[in-house]
Amino acid sequence: MRKFTKAALAAALSVIMLAGCSNQEAANNGGSTGEKVTLTVWHNWTGQDAKSVTMRKLLADFQTAHPEVTLEDEGLPTDGLKTRLRTVAAADEMPDLFVMWPDAMTKEFQKGDLLQPINEFLDSKPEWRDNFIPNALDGYTIDDNIYSVPMNLAPTSFIFYNKLLFDQYKVAIPKTWDELMTAIDTFNKNDIIPIALGNKTNWVAQSTIFSTLADRVTGSDWFLKAVNQDGAKFTDPEFVKALTVLQDLGKAKAFQDGFNGIDETQMMQLYFQGKSAMVIDGGWALANLVSNAPKEVLDNTHITIIPSIAGGKGDAGSTAGVVGTGLGISKKLTGAKKDAAMELLYALSGPDGQQATLDSSTLISYNLELDPSKANPLFVELHELMKNVKISPVYDAKLSSAAVEVTNNGLQELLMGGNPEDIAKKIQDAQAKALGK
Repeated sequence: MRKFTKAALAAALSVIMLAGCSNQEAANNGGSTGEKVTLTVWHNWTGQDAKSVTMRKLLADFQTAHPEVTLEDEGLPTDGLKTRLRTVAAADEMPDLFVMWPDAMTKEFQKGDLLQPINEFLDSKPEWRDNFIPNALDGYTIDDNIYSVPMNLAPTSFIFYNKLLFDQYKVAIPKTWDELMTAIDTFNKNDIIPIALGNKTNWVAQSTIFSTLADRVTGSDWFLKAVNQDGAKFTDPEFVKALTVLQDLGKAKAFQDGFNGIDETQMMQLYFQGKSAMVIDGGWALANLVSNAPKEVLDNTHITIIPSIAGGKGDAGSTAGVVGTGLGISKKLTGAKKDAAMELLYALSGPDGQQATLDSSTLISYNLELDPSKANPLFVELHELMKNVKISPVYDAKLSSAAVEVTNNGLQELLMGGNPEDIAKKIQDAQAKALGK
C-alpha cells in the first residue's frame, strides 16, 4: 500500500509538472492556456471610414480565433476617449487595454504607474519588433521600457483640395502664404467656402492647422524648448506672431461662419458637398474620403501641405504629426489576462494588423510596401507625398494635458477675436505650472 501511494504520488506530481510545463510553454509562445478571461478594450474606431471598419473587424476576428477570451470593447470619439481616459486614470480605474497617444499621454500614464511595459513580449517576436520605421517606438519608450507600438502613422496637417473648383475659378494651388490668402479671397468672392473647419471638438484647429502653422513661424527647436521651459516661453514674440497668423486667417474669412459649432464629421460633409474648396485635416482623413466622398469629389481631390510663411524659422517641407496611436495595457493585468492582452496587441499592431491598416488607406509606421495597383489613387498620392515630407511636433503630443486644454480653448477664443498676447500668457502659465516652474 505504501509503495502504491508513493508511485501514485510520483505519477500525480509528474502529470502536474507536465501540465505546468505545457502551460508555461504556451504562455511563452503567446498561446492560450485555455483559461477563460474577459478583457475590456476602449478605442476610437467609431466611424464608417475604412480604418475604423478594419480595426473593428480585427477585434471581431480575434474574438472568433480566441473563444476563451471575451472582449468587452467600447468605442468613443477621439476627444471623448481622451477625456474619459484621463478621468479614470485619476481614479486608477483603467480599462484592460486602451488606445493611447505617444509622448505626453504615455508619459503621464507611466508616471501614474498605470501601464506595463511590453519589452519581453516584443523581444519574443524580433521579426515584428525590428520592422518598425526609424524612431517609431521613441514616443512609447521611457527609461528603456517600451509601453506600446504605433498602429498607424499620423501626420496631422494636409490641405485636401478640390482641383475642379481651383480650375473653375483659375486659382493656383498655394505654395506660399500670399498665394493661400489670394485663394481665400477669390473663393470668398465666388461664394465658395475657402477652407471647411469643424472646431467644436476644440483639438481640430490646434492639431490640424496650428501645430504646422506655428512650426512654420517658430521652428521646432524653439517649440521643444518652450515645452521644456528651457530657454523659450510661449510669451515670446515668435509665438505671438504664430497666433496672429492664425487669427489673420479667421479675419480673412478662410473658414465658414459657425466653425466652432460643428464637428470634424460635419466639416468633411461641407467638402463632400462641394461647398468648400479645401479642408485641412490629418492623414487619417484619407480613409474617410475613400470610403464616403462622392465620386466626383474624390476623383478631383488632391493633397498638398500648408504653404511656407515668409520669414519663418521652420522647415517649409514638414507637417506636424506623430507616429500614431498605440494600445496601452493596464499595469494590473497578470497571468492569463496579461497573456491574452499581449496577443490582442499583436493581432492589432503586428504584421497582419499593419497590413490591414495599410489596406484601409491609412499610413503606417511599419515597413510594408504599398501595391499601387491595389490602392486608391488618392492614397497612393499621399503615400508618395510622405516620402518627401518631414514630421514636426504636434502640440497636443508634447504639451502637458493642462496646457493642451488651455491651448485648444485659446485657439477657439483667438479665432473669435481674442487677444494673442493674452492667450499666449495663458498657455505659458499652464505649461510652466505643469512643470513646476
